[in-house]
Amino acid sequence: MGGILFLAHRVPFPPDRGDRIRSYNLVKALARLGPIHVGCLAEPSDSKGARALAEVAATFCIAPQTKPLPLAGVEALLTGKPVSLTAFHSRQLSRWVRQTITTQGIEAIVVFSGQMGQYIPDDFAGRVIFDLCDVDSAKFASYAAAGERVWLNAREARLLSREEERLGQRADATLLITEAEAALYRSRLQAPGQVNVQVIGNGIDAAFFNPSQSAPHPEMAGSPGPHFTFTGQMDYRPNEQAALWVIEALLPKLRARFPEAMFHVVGRSPTRALMAHHGAPGVHVWGEVADVRPFIAAADVVLAPLLIARGVQNKVLEAMAMARPVVLTPEAATGIAAVDNTHWLVCPPDPAAMAARIETLLTESGATTRIGTAARHFVLEHHAWEAMLAPLAGLLGMAGQGQRHAA
Repeated sequence: MGGILFLAHRVPFPPDRGDRIRSYNLVKALARLGPIHVGCLAEPSDSKGARALAEVAATFCIAPQTKPLPLAGVEALLTGKPVSLTAFHSRQLSRWVRQTITTQGIEAIVVFSGQMGQYIPDDFAGRVIFDLCDVDSAKFASYAAAGERVWLNAREARLLSREEERLGQRADATLLITEAEAALYRSRLQAPGQVNVQVIGNGIDAAFFNPSQSAPHPEMAGSPGPHFTFTGQMDYRPNEQAALWVIEALLPKLRARFPEAMFHVVGRSPTRALMAHHGAPGVHVWGEVADVRPFIAAADVVLAPLLIARGVQNKVLEAMAMARPVVLTPEAATGIAAVDNTHWLVCPPDPAAMAARIETLLTESGATTRIGTAARHFVLEHHAWEAMLAPLAGLLGMAGQGQRHAA
């Protein structure tokens, strides 16, 4: 196998947020198949990735993402492109991609996220795989339908949908994380027969997310509770929305039954709206933490009441691997074939109904242990990363060939 070019909109290291977890594991899997060359963009906070990339990639380029969002918006309006493309365009990275294809014997390109398809030259003759993960255009359409910046989000949804179709027709295979997301993608295509849609789900590093490897956070373990934890990138709108829903709608009902109940919001970049609730009765907004596992380990219940969700939720798999009972909405359960009341509790976003199910879970003898144990067994059997990414070799035309160690 010749060289593999991997393009991502963020540095794939460290694997500390949902998209990076997937791209990180894709890089590791591809590096076992052939020499990998990684091109990506970096925000100022992404300084940790270069050393890790040097250990796995034959060559790499980390181009700074310095374009302010307002400038990207103006550029998008002037060019008729979606903001999602103009915000992630870099002349430096574009030049590196062309040079790498020319000099490194690149036979295949794997593109992570739709924003990066703009870097593939039209004359590239090798295999192309797009990992869209989920349907971004549908996400923006849902924002518009909810009345949020209607004109801008509707425009982004319309233009991104065209780009998603263009990428699908350009690719040898287009990957989505769940069957539901794949069906949604097909339903939005003008010519679905011209796109090879495949599903590769998210996995979990169950050796890292292992309850025996992480003690509960001492501050949480040392206070009465019960303790409820929500994890994620907290300036991501669906996460912010879910956490605010817990604080404003669910937590009052839980504290009516459990007066010392605490809700812990754990993840980087909490918004002002979330920080305004920090220190209110029953609310602790932690922000970025070095290791999320102690906060999961200390939780009596992990909550994932997402109202808008695309693809498989890593936060759910992580909590299940840590043998914690998860209470989640149907949206957050998408793409994970677990069973309600066996591996988790699925409940619509109705605060009274969810509070009632949580009360039963906490008061029924042995229920939290039973569900948490079953949850870990489920992810060990069904969501190991190596098994999830095994189809890559076939999609790259390498089925049956031996693997190699990373560069």
